[in-house]
Amino acid sequence: MHRAVNKTNLRQLTSFLQRLQSTLVVAEHNNDKLTPITLSAITAASKLGGEVTCLVAGTECSKVVEEVSKVQGVKKVLVAQHDAYKGALPEELTPLILATQQQFTFTHICAGASAFGKNLLPRVAAKLDVAPISDIIEIKSPDTFVRTIYAGNALSTVKCNESVKVFTVRGTSFEPAAVEGGSATSEAVASPSPAGLSEWVEQNLSKSDRPELTGAKVVVSGGRGLKSGENFKLLYDLAEKMNAAVGASRAAVDAGYVPNDMQVGQTGKIVAPELYIAVGISGAIQHLAGMKDSKDPEAPIFQVADFGLVADLFKVRSRFS
Repeated sequence: MHRAVNKTNLRQLTSFLQRLQSTLVVAEHNNDKLTPITLSAITAASKLGGEVTCLVAGTECSKVVEEVSKVQGVKKVLVAQHDAYKGALPEELTPLILATQQQFTFTHICAGASAFGKNLLPRVAAKLDVAPISDIIEIKSPDTFVRTIYAGNALSTVKCNESVKVFTVRGTSFEPAAVEGGSATSEAVASPSPAGLSEWVEQNLSKSDRPELTGAKVVVSGGRGLKSGENFKLLYDLAEKMNAAVGASRAAVDAGYVPNDMQVGQTGKIVAPELYIAVGISGAIQHLAGMKDSKDPEAPIFQVADFGLVADLFKVRSRFS
């Protein structure tokens, strides 16, 4: 009987502590549309209990504010619009997040584990004098997290006693929050004076009719076995027929076959498609770290593949054309 009472008290205490939590999710966007990984970060934040607030900082980003306000799980949207936030420079966003934290005293601050989040949140954590946690794949409690280490091939459970927990979320580990059904309120926050440490000049993006790599349901990736950049046309043709995105291993990128924005892996983009086709890729652990959520997480490539074909690509391709 005494034990049962203790368990009940523990559950009540856990519930009480969760209600005390408040999480700030820093939204990643292009001033027109929310980046999908932010929806995964919102799901992760919701698992902490308490209120979830999103910070949308940018220039003329009213569409994004409207989009975030409808996301399930978001209680409030904080809006900061200033020319200094063009390009989402971390040098400019860090003072804004610090000022927001000073005003609202969140228990947690998070973002997606993309280039945006990994560039920004370590700076925020350093200014707050706390240790950041990267690549969270599971939340066990408001102060206990599971993260990937060693190129994603091992897991580490981290208990964090910092006054504010600052972390990035691996998008493929959390389902995106529903984009309809929410009714968050919005509130403007003051923007600190521009830091002036850097300046956004321009951005040149390659355009493609194929799906974006990190959100594609089908991904075709090529490696050094393709022998040249010209041979990637084989993958482009296949991707065209399957409405797939095209990726590459680091070896193919380093060899100059394709640009680095196509790289899949620990130092590239993280993908979790329904179908992943690897051509001419041996399966180095760093590459598997970027695609293994689409299949079995054990190593090398044929041990994680549902189907494997060992053949000379340039001899066998005629059978499938």
